[in-house]
Amino acid sequence: MCIARLFSLYLRQWIAILAATIAGLSVSSCATILSREHAAQLERTAGLIEDVKTFGKTLGIEPTEALSRTVREGPALSMVWLWMQREGTLALSAPIDIRAAIGYSAETQRVKVEQVYRVDGYSVYYRQGNEFADSRSVATVGFAEEPVVRRVKVVLHEDLHGDGNFAQTWEIEEGIVTPLGSLAAVEYFRSKGDERNLRSAVSSLMDERQAARELNALAAQAGNLFARKTVDTAKLEILALLGDYPAYQKQFERQVRDQHAPTVLEAKLSHDLAYYRYFDRIAALAELAPSLKTLIADLKGIPANATHASVDEFLRSLQISYSAASH
Repeated sequence: MCIARLFSLYLRQWIAILAATIAGLSVSSCATILSREHAAQLERTAGLIEDVKTFGKTLGIEPTEALSRTVREGPALSMVWLWMQREGTLALSAPIDIRAAIGYSAETQRVKVEQVYRVDGYSVYYRQGNEFADSRSVATVGFAEEPVVRRVKVVLHEDLHGDGNFAQTWEIEEGIVTPLGSLAAVEYFRSKGDERNLRSAVSSLMDERQAARELNALAAQAGNLFARKTVDTAKLEILALLGDYPAYQKQFERQVRDQHAPTVLEAKLSHDLAYYRYFDRIAALAELAPSLKTLIADLKGIPANATHASVDEFLRSLQISYSAASH
């Protein structure tokens, strides 16, 4: 299918989503009316965000405007992110085939996408959210109700996306920022002497490391299956393999709960590789590095035009350097 026809089809299929968005705006364009409880939650969350951003600077993370305001100070901008990958392929060493984003002026909870619209020849995966690396991202009531470990992790993650921190291509930058955000959250709670949330943050980090290892192993198997079998047969066998990778299976099934697993498979695996390809390796480097601040500073040396091959070599060099310094 030619690119022009593909995008024409894509646009027609998403008209329905935009229509739903407009309908949602008709009930959400007014000023947000908050209960006392929600107002208090937002006030506490605003204080937490400010504190986390201040802490981030001690690790060399330059703060951004992302999430620096709440819905009390400005309207929520939500996003629908869309990833498309050619059927029977994975983004193992190249960027995902198509990425797109649609913004709308309503909280995610008010406008729900009901289904993934099929694009012939492509796997499609989508996410909705209010948190992203942009000054238009404001803290919503929904965000304020999230567990504190997740809120801290998200604030640090989005700040790490700032160009003053990392400015690589999307699939490289996400792979660096995601583990660093989780590692920085652990250090935040450690600095506060908050043992309960520190244990939770460490447990979350360990879960992510395990899921990342399993994802990388599954993706390698999936690539081999797609190379040897028909697309439909390979999809079924890959989905059956999920049971061999329980940590990643739990994440996969939670995140595609309202989507069609065979439709999202290639796009979802490719999306997750962008976030978790380097997760375990960078977490292991944090165990060797003199400090997380040092690791962040060193990783900022990854060039803006880095490729997966050059990042692999960069991480190997850091491992050799840190290992030598520790002996």
